[in-house]
Amino acid sequence: MLNFHKWLFFKGAKKRNPSIFAHFEELKKTEQSSQSELLKLNEERLKKICCFAFQHSDFYKKRFEEANFNPCTSWSLEAFRKLKPVEKKELIEFNESIHTPKSFFKKRFFVETSGTSGEILTFHRDESWDSFNRAAIWRGYSWFGANPWDRKLYFWGYNTAPLKRIKLILMDFLVNRFRLFDYDPEKLRKLLPRLKHVKIIEGYSSMIYELANLIKNDNPSFDSLKLVKGTSEKVFPHYQDIARRIYKMPIANEYGSTESGIIAFECPKGSMHINMEGVHVERDSEDGGIIVTNLQSFSFPTIRYKLGDEIVLAPSEYKCACGMESPIIMEVTGRIGKKIFGKNQIYPSLTLYYIFKNIYFNENRSIDFQAHQYQKGRMEIWVKEKVTPELENLVFTEAKKYFSDIELTLKEKYDFRQQAGKLRDFVSHLD
Repeated sequence: MLNFHKWLFFKGAKKRNPSIFAHFEELKKTEQSSQSELLKLNEERLKKICCFAFQHSDFYKKRFEEANFNPCTSWSLEAFRKLKPVEKKELIEFNESIHTPKSFFKKRFFVETSGTSGEILTFHRDESWDSFNRAAIWRGYSWFGANPWDRKLYFWGYNTAPLKRIKLILMDFLVNRFRLFDYDPEKLRKLLPRLKHVKIIEGYSSMIYELANLIKNDNPSFDSLKLVKGTSEKVFPHYQDIARRIYKMPIANEYGSTESGIIAFECPKGSMHINMEGVHVERDSEDGGIIVTNLQSFSFPTIRYKLGDEIVLAPSEYKCACGMESPIIMEVTGRIGKKIFGKNQIYPSLTLYYIFKNIYFNENRSIDFQAHQYQKGRMEIWVKEKVTPELENLVFTEAKKYFSDIELTLKEKYDFRQQAGKLRDFVSHLD
């Protein structure tokens, strides 16, 4: 029997993303390449995008000239790594001069993204780049026996503008998914009858976690489920405990951004494999932040882009049990740059991640939290459980190892996840 949604996917993809099939076939071939082969391919594509940007992007031509580096005639990785990194504010400010001539591309898509920084970035993504990105996700699906035309539950945002909302509804139908965009227990419970046919659950990891918590006593059936995929947010260790119990599988990480593309996808053995065919990844020696170059973004190059996340890379000799030899990101720790202000000192907001991670691993205690700072030297930590002396002692004892001049307060705020969109573990209300 003809699978209608598979037919619809191929029909729509041939019209919108004609190069997706060639990209997917190539990605499936190269995923089994040796590490040395992947590194060679990665550098060849890095040189190609740098040369193209040097020749056709006014912004990058100036950037390369400032470094006295012509990537077309005197290529070297050493010279490349001396280029000044690009930040998101520059992608916004110099947007027009970063773009390459539209005449090079038969088809481009307009893209808008704000991300966690709140800064709105718009750009044009050429068809091949868009298709490659979709093919990279398709390859990740394939590792779990899933397909892009499979039935999906999608936890992601909605646009309130009527026309854009209609467009989203149509798009969701075409890709065989239904979505939920905020935490509402009643809406989540109404999903139960529809879950038995779902093969992929994806989106905000915190929402995937909340759904598992809500239905843990309902004996839900996930007979068809092949993949649970978290994107855009950290997947905390305690999320995995209940995911394994309820979904019968852990939450797999898909790591990337709109402007940098898919950076890494987690395999069934639990390793986040870098998408070597699509990105060149570096780790900043100063702050541990990721510096990523998109190897497919010819219409809007992002070269040595500081994405703003701290990462941990696996040693080059590390081998994943799945057999693929692409380099691995061990952990995406979180956002760099957010600051917690003590009375006299300043702390990175990543400190909160380590505090609650330590409590989980050392005390076997999972705590859902969101921290808020309204004045220097004080911080509120909202938790979804009853605040007891035992809980306060646990959190305050661990926090003292990191904070020396901050007064902490625990508050019961069960509904802090009901905000729409991405869950932030730290919110600063300071000017």
